[in-house]
Amino acid sequence: MASVITASEPSWITPFAGLSPRCFSKLLTALRRDGGDVIHRGRPWSLPLEDRVLLVTAYWRTNLTLRQLAPLFGVSKSTAGRVINHLGPLLALRPRKRFAKDAVLIVDGTLVPTRDHVVAERSKNYRYSTNHQVVIDADTRFVVAVGRPLPGNRNDCKAWELSGAKAIVDRATVIADGGYRGTGLIIPHRRERGQAELPAWKEEHNASHRKVRARVEHAFARMKAWKILRDCRLKGEGVHHAMRGIARLHNLTLVG
Repeated sequence: MASVITASEPSWITPFAGLSPRCFSKLLTALRRDGGDVIHRGRPWSLPLEDRVLLVTAYWRTNLTLRQLAPLFGVSKSTAGRVINHLGPLLALRPRKRFAKDAVLIVDGTLVPTRDHVVAERSKNYRYSTNHQVVIDADTRFVVAVGRPLPGNRNDCKAWELSGAKAIVDRATVIADGGYRGTGLIIPHRRERGQAELPAWKEEHNASHRKVRARVEHAFARMKAWKILRDCRLKGEGVHHAMRGIARLHNLTLVG
């Protein structure tokens, strides 16, 4: 079966990976360094590493079913599934271990509609979803950590700790929205009971806080250009690997 889409034609890379050919090449180099092309046993892959990576990113980017996607790469549906299961964890973003003393991070949660009801619950969007805590660097706007997915009915202040995001950032300075009250993070000022309005200096602080915090919302908007985050059909750890993998691709797109 002949393939239609191949990484040997650079024109396919940007629309199906969301990366420039240069960034795609950097990604391949990192995967090879991490052993992504090593075959331990069994038959070799029918596709080269370049096409396998493009298959995974195309699946995340377009959210086509495996039955639709596999013929485009000249493989069977089961082979496409094995490629995604094998490379998904290898493409996942590794959380940053150290932060500069003056680093400012931003955290927020986003809901990913997920069809696997074992890991998802009905949430405020009335769909079965998973809650993902995403931490970005306020200066570079890179995603530095993604917490483990929790059922979508968990609020952010609990998900912050339960997802492992809190442990990853350790003592770094983190700002968040008002949903993280009681977590020790830097959140907007709130009116106290019986208080009609905030003092002017607190309003100024809140305005500045909103402008900075908006950067994480912009990151979500860019990440959700990969359509699998709008309706994830993957089971078990698949949604976690997809979220972390797309975070890595998002960072590469910022590099340019």
